[in-house]
Amino acid sequence: MAVESTKEMPLGTRSPDFALPDTVSGRTIRLADYAASPALLVTFICNHCQYVIHVRPSFVQFAREYQPRGLAVVAISANDPETYSQDSPEQMAVEAKKSGFTFPYLFDETQQTAKAYYAACTPEFYLFDSDRRLVYRGRFDGSRPNSQVPVTGSELRAAADAVLAGRPVPPDQKPSVGCSIKWRPGNAPT
Repeated sequence: MAVESTKEMPLGTRSPDFALPDTVSGRTIRLADYAASPALLVTFICNHCQYVIHVRPSFVQFAREYQPRGLAVVAISANDPETYSQDSPEQMAVEAKKSGFTFPYLFDETQQTAKAYYAACTPEFYLFDSDRRLVYRGRFDGSRPNSQVPVTGSELRAAADAVLAGRPVPPDQKPSVGCSIKWRPGNAPT
């Protein structure tokens, strides 16, 4: 069932802190690691969601294009691997290598980072400026599985172009649509 992202994190909010393991390198990746980057994109994805699978190749290409321009990118999966084994850290590492991720793929085992970002679905995108203030939250573009709409990343690209050029990001932002975060029993946000 498709779920829409929330807008509970207002524009201008500081990026919540995180320290999560990268499933490929095993290193702990922290928000502070990106202090020198002019912009940071935090995205919540997973392996199994059809909405993520639909945009994944274009998102990987987006990251390859924008990282040399100064955009730091991290992807986080907070799904419960007890319920969705394909979203286990081991399978995340396999997917990251297979898909050619050029960014860390972090596992949020406690789901506290997902809660701090008010993440509701996968994929969901949070773009922060150099002061780590939220300037964009929402979708990659208007494409959905089986929609016949090409995947372009146009909405996220426009936001990233603006923030990297020091221009304001338009506040008219559409929520992402995707699979719900798979919360561990008793852990769903209230």
